[in-house]
Amino acid sequence: SFIDFSYSTTLTPKMLMGFVSKKNIISYEGCMTQLFFFCFLIFSESYILSAMAYDRYVAICKPLLYSVTMSPQVCLLLLLGVYGMGVFGAVTHMGNVIFVTFCANNRVNHYMCDILPLLELSCNSSYINLLVVFIVVTIGIGVPIVTIFTSYGFIISSTLHIKSTKGKSKAFSTCSSHVIVVSLFFGSGAFMYLKPPSTLPLDQGKVSSIFYSAVVPMLNPLIYSLRNKDVKFALRKSLSRKMFS
Repeated sequence: SFIDFSYSTTLTPKMLMGFVSKKNIISYEGCMTQLFFFCFLIFSESYILSAMAYDRYVAICKPLLYSVTMSPQVCLLLLLGVYGMGVFGAVTHMGNVIFVTFCANNRVNHYMCDILPLLELSCNSSYINLLVVFIVVTIGIGVPIVTIFTSYGFIISSTLHIKSTKGKSKAFSTCSSHVIVVSLFFGSGAFMYLKPPSTLPLDQGKVSSIFYSAVVPMLNPLIYSLRNKDVKFALRKSLSRKMFS
């Protein structure tokens, strides 16, 4: 929740100000700051989703060992790893863009300061810069995706061995909200970044960027909270009042 709140507020207020004032202007310092926090939080979000997949694997496949395997110490180490990878992604992208010289026009072809639109403005960026972006994003997206798929492979295998229908339903219900968020987040992110580094898919990538920078953080509270019985009851009660009012 903290990561979702942070990285959506890094981008959305500035974007909305531009829409309202019709003057989408940002300073160089502000642009670099936005890029740093965006990269830090987007990498952290990616790895927190993989940590959540591991948590569900332990809960379903090794329920008797859950309290030991997911102890507060282990959770703290996972959290440090998540934010450590966030720092790695932010520092690497900043190092990749901060030494380039901007000699083109100063109009960023995006609604935010992202790495690819900034490299498009530089006069000395090269294939190496794009290759660094591709490699770093592959680490940021590829490693969590492998972790998530591996975890869910074990989860599905374990669930298929559950004889009772109720047990299977409970296991799939535990994972459903996480699967939805993972699909939205990684699907839109992969479409934007995991393409050959020789191309800059900026125009078609803007719509994709909206999903992981604004839509997914907005939907996450709804997706996760609808698994809560009290929230479901309150929602049904509210809808029934509107229908009969």
